[in-house]
Amino acid sequence: MKLAVFDFDSTLMDGETLEFLAKEIGIQKQIKEITDQAMKGEIDFFESLNKRVALLKGLEIKTVNNICENLPAMNGVEKAIKGLKKLGYKVVCFSGGFKNATIPFIKKYGIDCEFSNILHEKNGKLTGLVGGEMMFNTSKGDMLRRLQLITGTSAENTITIGDGANDISMFQYAKTRIAFCAKPILKEKANIIIDEKDLSLLLEKIV
Repeated sequence: MKLAVFDFDSTLMDGETLEFLAKEIGIQKQIKEITDQAMKGEIDFFESLNKRVALLKGLEIKTVNNICENLPAMNGVEKAIKGLKKLGYKVVCFSGGFKNATIPFIKKYGIDCEFSNILHEKNGKLTGLVGGEMMFNTSKGDMLRRLQLITGTSAENTITIGDGANDISMFQYAKTRIAFCAKPILKEKANIIIDEKDLSLLLEKIV
């Protein structure tokens, strides 16, 4: 078994899901500031996630789903995924974001599975609460290690691709660690750095 594990926001998808949602209610700048701090490792990811989701309280779930189903893919994503599959990799998405976005995305691009979070909603509107599989700084590393144990996949046969501080935990379990248009804190942990917004470039780096 070979695993290729991608971050979602600003890696598979060109942008940040929470910022697209925040734009709908005019708080994009406020959300972006918190996101930037979290991706640089300046504040705890769990705290930042809860702060940002709380600001979206009252947003209609129909609006959320419409936005999430139409997020822009990163340039080169289709070529990258098809190329990895030809090389025998199972392709997985780990996201500190939400299933509203990751589920339609993986279906569209043929990604094998996703692990992400759930926006709580009641009476058709967001409550400002969130829960799920990717809530903490350590979540991606913990989940990757479980997948490796279940599938019998070694670190040598694992590729991780991300852009921010909450991707650090999964890097420790992969021989190939790709920082994609990433923050300096993640580049320090990577052995492949791609600074051009073209995900297909990773295929040249891993062969």
